[in-house]
Amino acid sequence: MSLRTTTEYIEDVSPGSGALPPRAWYASSDAESFSLNGDWRFRLSDTADAEDDSFAAPGYDAGDWAEVPVPGHWVLQGHGSPVYTNHLYPFPVDPPRVPTENPTGDHLRVFDLPGDWPADGDAVLRFDGVESCARVWLNGTELGEFKGSRLPHEFAVGRLLRPAGNVLAVRVHQWSAGSYLEDQDQWWLPGIFRDVTVLHRPAGSVLDFFVHASYDHTTGEGTLRVDSDVDGRVSVPDLGIDIATGEPVTVPVEPWSAETPRLYDGVLATRGERVPLRVGFRTVALSDGLIKVNGRPVLFKGVNRHEWHPERGRALDLATMREDVLLMKRHNINAVRTSHYPPHPAFLGLCDELGLWVIDECDLETHGFTEQGWRDNPVDDDRWTPALLDRAARMVERDKNHPSVVIWSLGNEAGTGRGLTAMAEWIHGRDPSRPVHYEGDPDCRDTDVYSRMYAGHAEVERIGRGLDGGPHRRRRLPLVLCEYGHAMGNGPGGLADYQKLFDTHDRLQGGFVWEWIDHGIAHPGLGYAYGGDFGEELHDGNFVCDGLLFPDRRPSPGLTEYKKVIEPVGITGDGTDGTVRVTNKHDFADLSALAFSWSYEVEGEAVDSGTLPVPALAPGASADVKLPAPPPAAPAGEAHWTVRAVLAAGTPWAPKGHLVAWGQLPAAERRTPYTAATARPVSGDGVIRLGPGVFDARTGALRAIGDIAVRDLRLDVWRATTDNDDGAPWQPDLRYGLLWRRLGLHRMRHRLDAVEAGEDALTVRTRVAPAARDTGLSTVYRWTSDGDRLRLTVGTVPEGDWTVPLPRLGIRFGLSAVDRVEWYGGGPGEAYPDTRTAAVVGRWRSTVEDLQTPYVRPQENGARIDVRWALLGGLRVEGDPAFLLTARRWTTEQLDAATHRSDLVPGETVWVNLDHGQHGIGSQSCGPGPLPRYHLPAEPAEFSFVFSAAAAPTAG
Repeated sequence: MSLRTTTEYIEDVSPGSGALPPRAWYASSDAESFSLNGDWRFRLSDTADAEDDSFAAPGYDAGDWAEVPVPGHWVLQGHGSPVYTNHLYPFPVDPPRVPTENPTGDHLRVFDLPGDWPADGDAVLRFDGVESCARVWLNGTELGEFKGSRLPHEFAVGRLLRPAGNVLAVRVHQWSAGSYLEDQDQWWLPGIFRDVTVLHRPAGSVLDFFVHASYDHTTGEGTLRVDSDVDGRVSVPDLGIDIATGEPVTVPVEPWSAETPRLYDGVLATRGERVPLRVGFRTVALSDGLIKVNGRPVLFKGVNRHEWHPERGRALDLATMREDVLLMKRHNINAVRTSHYPPHPAFLGLCDELGLWVIDECDLETHGFTEQGWRDNPVDDDRWTPALLDRAARMVERDKNHPSVVIWSLGNEAGTGRGLTAMAEWIHGRDPSRPVHYEGDPDCRDTDVYSRMYAGHAEVERIGRGLDGGPHRRRRLPLVLCEYGHAMGNGPGGLADYQKLFDTHDRLQGGFVWEWIDHGIAHPGLGYAYGGDFGEELHDGNFVCDGLLFPDRRPSPGLTEYKKVIEPVGITGDGTDGTVRVTNKHDFADLSALAFSWSYEVEGEAVDSGTLPVPALAPGASADVKLPAPPPAAPAGEAHWTVRAVLAAGTPWAPKGHLVAWGQLPAAERRTPYTAATARPVSGDGVIRLGPGVFDARTGALRAIGDIAVRDLRLDVWRATTDNDDGAPWQPDLRYGLLWRRLGLHRMRHRLDAVEAGEDALTVRTRVAPAARDTGLSTVYRWTSDGDRLRLTVGTVPEGDWTVPLPRLGIRFGLSAVDRVEWYGGGPGEAYPDTRTAAVVGRWRSTVEDLQTPYVRPQENGARIDVRWALLGGLRVEGDPAFLLTARRWTTEQLDAATHRSDLVPGETVWVNLDHGQHGIGSQSCGPGPLPRYHLPAEPAEFSFVFSAAAAPTAG
């Protein structure tokens, strides 16, 4: 047993003891291996010293222990509870000490060797990921201990293995000195959460190898050299290569890129082993102030990806990893930052195969030290430098042979210090072929890329135009937004405005939206749980749910918007001159893989369609392509050309016909709805009748339109605040949700001033204002009719000193017996002023239930933008101008009060909002708010709606 006490090794700042040096990871070879994944015996203790080490000895009876699956996290398997914090350490900050209350899981696995296990050579026991500190025994012999949760650790075990009855014991502590280096805005989830494997190491087998595969874009040739610790030969049959290790060879090749991920299968053969190689030839360089791959600048259209599954946490299987990559490719994403640790190694293999640029990030973040002004920060304390270098080495050595990895990242939000400098120097020395990234280095002392988080549009534009200063400017470093577009709840907004800047200024080489997936934990009562739902004393609520995917991997409207914003083909024009401009926005690929088509649509219905011949434009090239003449028999009405680019043939990531890009061009303008004021208001029996409208004679309130009952129609300015409305606590002046509540916009009162039945109109005058405030909106409802249809014109004039924009401005009312909705306007999904790029003008149908967007924390959602007309049950509504449509089976107030989806109980009434406008979305939950042009100012406004009875929409 160990001579050190448990506390000594847990609180030791070193990376551990006993583990073998890091080396390249590869999935398989012809050497034997077998997995120890499966059910393990498990015992949980409250403290690190609660139990002795006798469980590690052969013969120990663990029959009364629980069982847990490995890979897995014990807190997701009924043993303790998960904890979520963004940056606060959930224990006292006293490095390297950790609390006595330190949940400790003893894991036990008894296994036999396969019957054909070789008798010669050595063997290695490999752990691909354990959080946060593990101590390991095999057959009673202690192998060592290690920290570095998202990194591999191997132990030599050949001399200890037996044919049968091997006892593997692993003690895992939730907290250790390593926890101070792993404060990464995620759930704290202890356990053996990645694979455990035994690998046979024959005599003469590969210890480590480094595939150097560069590409010279001027000659079209690649140079391959494979360095190995063991002499051998390298063969690549498709290239006719058969060379000794360490020997370079140059041959004509097809280069690897994220757009054209050409891999060559090869073999590294030594005396004891044959290791498969997947070689991608590409060269990464900083040139002319830009990141270039194969001689061309790249534009990152990326996401930050935490590993997550709503039931298994960070214990991902290969199918889930592949689903992530396929979803990214199908949504035009070309890059991943592995926030904030190296992913499961199989994920990088998928990036090689299917094509994604990768920023591979080290398992390092010390964000919680901001609470004490970075005092005692480990990255500026020489005692911790060996642990930092170990983490850097384990990342680089494991992942160095992946062509998809084009940038190394030192970590995230760890301040600055000597340890980071040591890491950067080591990485530059070990692998000078890739740039080094780190966002938290304002002087760019240790980095090759100027990286920022959540810089606003104006600042990004200044940088793009070269109007900024500092070392990054003097060194002509490119800018990459390693985080932007915070995708928390409804949002993010403003992505199209960022992309326009990226497309305009060469120095801006794109960015990575935060983040890929909501980290909601599946919960039987709440739907999905977030911070605080497990009784945590410190937590950051639903800040952990800030992804472009919902926890079940359904794309959010934010991902649909991002796909459109970053599409690799531009399709533009005004549609009236008979041409469409097509621009290839790829960095490497031409357009030969795409098929183009057109359709001519009137009032959202396709009248005619056909193929569109588009040349195989080179990257960056444009062409004006002639459209056909409009169909001569097309009906009158608003018309559009819609041009689509789809895959001409299936690819490994999507089938033939997959939509890659689209554009919509106006062809004929909309006719404004008109209703002549010919009917007269008629009073009697306590009501006023005007055409199909029935009103309360005393209050002027609309009661019915024909046979359709209508309740509580009135001006509405409130929305259930979004995560971005509520904003970040460190930016109080921009937290619009808080400012709106202070103004009282969530508790508006409606005062009736007059009901006037005139010759051709019913006019209702009101004042809408919050209690305790002198601000308000003078509001006039003017009703007219032509006998069949009813027109409402709403006029509002703000009174008092309005200092903030409005959340929304429109009318709200209740209807019964509405199940399906049909509309002509933007769709099929939700859209708001700064999240509308993906809205296609068309004719759409939906159930009321499917109009809702199921954000983990309920909030304003589901608006359809630019609606010309809508059918709600038997009611038809036309807008002048077009409006935003929302319909739901609960009130805005009920939505605002809900904290989880389970709080929303459908009622009999469908509440409809017809909005003249809404405030933009932005990404103020962590980033900038909506740009000023997306604000909804409190200013005089007038808008109209025309109501009439119609046949209810049908399914479809």
